Amino acid sequence: MASPLRVVVAPPSSSGGRRVRVDGEILGLAHSLRDLAEFLRRAGLELEPEELPGSPLIDWRGVGPEVWT
Repeated sequence: MASPLRVVVAPPSSSGGRRVRVDGEILGLAHSLRDLAEFLRRAGLELEPEELPGSPLIDWRGVGPEVWT
């Protein structure tokens, strides 16, 4: 069985959005939970945006899932 992916969502950047990494690889700059869900879908994780705030797979750095700017 493969180990679960490690998802890190960085604090908001000065220009807005949060960098998303999965297992150390940068997937992009998310501006919302919907963006994050799409990045994770492309990485093989099928989670709905409303599931993301409480997911144990995600390490929210700096602030929680309610802050994007």
